Amino acid sequence: MYSSHARLTITVFFLMTSLCLLANSHAATDINLTKATIVVRSGTLPAAEQMAARVLAEEVKKRTGLNWPISTVWPKRGVAVAISSGKGPTVNPPDMSRHPGNPDKDSPALRPEGFRLAAEGAGTREATVWITGADSRGALFGVGQLLRSLNWARGSASLPANLDLATAPALPIRGHQLGYRHTANSYDGWDEKQFEQYIRELALFGANSVEGIPFQDDRKSPHMPLPRAEMNRKFSEICARYEMDYWIWAPADFDLKDATKRKEHLDKHEALFRACPRLDAVFFPGGDPGDNAPELVMLYLEELSRLLAQHHPHAKIWLSMQGFEKPQVDFVHAWINEKMPDWLGGLVAGPSSPPIPETRARLPQRYGLRDYPDITHTVRCQYPVAWWDPAYHLTLGRESANPRPVFYKLIQDYFEPYTSGFITYSDGVHDDVNKAVWSRLGWQPNAEPREIMLEYTRCFFGAAVAKSAADGILALEKNWEGPLADNGSVDATLVLWQQLERKAPELRNNWRWQLCLLRAYYDAYTRQRLLYESELEHEANQVLANARRSGTDAAINAALVVLQRAVTQPIHKDWRARISELCAELFKSIKLQTSVPLYQASGYERGAVLDFVDHPLNNRWWLEDEFSRIRKLPSETDKLKALERIHTWETPGPGSFYDEVGNIAKSPHIIRGEGINTDPMMEKNPNPGYWWWDDGSSRKRLSWQTSMDWPLGLAYHHLDPQATYRVRLTGYGQAKLRGNGQLLIPTRETKHEIGEFKEFSVPANLIQDGKLKLTFDLPADEAQLNWRQQSRVSEVWLLKD
Repeated sequence: MYSSHARLTITVFFLMTSLCLLANSHAATDINLTKATIVVRSGTLPAAEQMAARVLAEEVKKRTGLNWPISTVWPKRGVAVAISSGKGPTVNPPDMSRHPGNPDKDSPALRPEGFRLAAEGAGTREATVWITGADSRGALFGVGQLLRSLNWARGSASLPANLDLATAPALPIRGHQLGYRHTANSYDGWDEKQFEQYIRELALFGANSVEGIPFQDDRKSPHMPLPRAEMNRKFSEICARYEMDYWIWAPADFDLKDATKRKEHLDKHEALFRACPRLDAVFFPGGDPGDNAPELVMLYLEELSRLLAQHHPHAKIWLSMQGFEKPQVDFVHAWINEKMPDWLGGLVAGPSSPPIPETRARLPQRYGLRDYPDITHTVRCQYPVAWWDPAYHLTLGRESANPRPVFYKLIQDYFEPYTSGFITYSDGVHDDVNKAVWSRLGWQPNAEPREIMLEYTRCFFGAAVAKSAADGILALEKNWEGPLADNGSVDATLVLWQQLERKAPELRNNWRWQLCLLRAYYDAYTRQRLLYESELEHEANQVLANARRSGTDAAINAALVVLQRAVTQPIHKDWRARISELCAELFKSIKLQTSVPLYQASGYERGAVLDFVDHPLNNRWWLEDEFSRIRKLPSETDKLKALERIHTWETPGPGSFYDEVGNIAKSPHIIRGEGINTDPMMEKNPNPGYWWWDDGSSRKRLSWQTSMDWPLGLAYHHLDPQATYRVRLTGYGQAKLRGNGQLLIPTRETKHEIGEFKEFSVPANLIQDGKLKLTFDLPADEAQLNWRQQSRVSEVWLLKD
């Protein structure tokens, strides 16, 4: 037997030996690139291949501080990173045994935009990293793969020694819309240098297209450093340098029969066409905005195509049928099938367009079908967050930082087989993660969300925090699942990001890092406020319940004091201060406009999250107004009756039930359908709507600011067969209600304006088994109404009399 001292000595020996072996193993599996040289071909190179070397040198220096020289001569010592493309001369080392050889004829590396990235000679002084593009774009995309694979820190850089990847994109169109207009929440504050950097970073993740918005929204932005016409020309110049496709989004939001406006519009287009060194496509949305008949649209596009061909003969025009009714859709397809125009690139499927599978089936194969997904919004949009807790709608709103990698993977999987690719709809950098996700999935559809997030965090944050930050971004998406009050992981997500914040202080000025931190603090602050303010409203209702003893005026005064504690005794003031700091830092670093008064956001719905960070998460505002109204009632009896209605609103008594149908936390009887994993478009599981009134500062009861049109139904069990029940609704418009399939007759008829009650009696024979299922017939006469005027339901009570 060994003594305890001997056992300790042996343990330490083996531990040190293991650590040394581990260190040597790690060194053997990495190629040290600290003193690398970038080797390029001599002579005149294609633009994107030239840019590939420059991008690699500049981006490595930004991250690590290392200077990788660019040379046409192979280095005598040290690692070479060799970049070449196409079928011309390649970069050859002095010792040809180090050349990886030509790829197999069926290799993806030989397909358009494809590349091979291979590392050889790990552990030697003459290691080589090969980036060989099928074409010049492939060389640039190969550099992007290297930077996404690079393990870097200040003063160091390395790659896995076994790296050998041959790949090409699955989809030919992979891009994002960057509108230099006042509507955007950040782009309008950028100069040419910032745009080039961002477009470069999109290319690093495989994007090959950028879409500008040259004309729409002629409001003057206080942030723009350059006139719009000049910046749109610079977009084209940047795309030419990177060999990226340049598209423009160019609606006609006027009557095309107006000859004067039509000519002015065409003249503006021709001036832009003339000014742009590169232009590949014009996207004309048939609607949203615009309301012209397709007969006029097709004639206009024919005329536009002639102007385009004069300056950019290879450019194409693309059309979306957003908002088109069936006869209009039929006309467009018939027109295309008859004319088969050469100037048409294809159709675009955007929000409110005909279904993508149907469009692809009807469109001749010679034409493309481009997706135009909205990746920028969370509510009142194409892809709303499923059953989003209303507390988030009231605060984060429509354009907050919104990483949704798992969800958008579902959307891509659903539509990718039908399309030629996508250019996303974006109105700011808040959706930056989503751009990376779409770009990578457009290249490699089977890439997994965490894999993409690891590349994202490794590329922009560094290897030391990549894994934790990737999980942190995935956790931010999880923050939005289920009832916020019950989602304790929200606070854990903040703890993770606070740990990362302490671990990597050097990332403090990194705007992507700031966005993640803002969401983590904001979500946790909102959750704690929701818990706190919900309890304050509960306490105020208890005070109101004692109004018969105290008197109504005293009860109202006491309830107001309780509710005001949200203002007079706020919680987590340190989190609140950090949110303000991060918003200020984001305006400085990337011009993100999180406030209308402070940072001149274009509107309160356009990312102004700071203006709503303290928005009441209970009914304080509505109660204050109700109390003012109640004080004016003629008698104490009337006042008591009104106060009783308030304090029993959500707790109607034993045997009775309440649902706020659009609030996932307060709708226990709502029947829900399939999950988004099998129903990503939420066609079989209707999603709540969230209303935007008074620039987001409506004082209406919170339950009226959510609604559904319509839920699948409500299910009740264990009802008393001997009791009498009635159903009460709030919402808007008409309601045709059925109980167990039988049409119910309203007993309380109103215009059913917002907040008014409609009631129905439940026949006793319907609940003999103790069960009741309520369903709604769709109103037959509302198909042509704007969605804001269509009927809907907000609250449902089943009241036991």
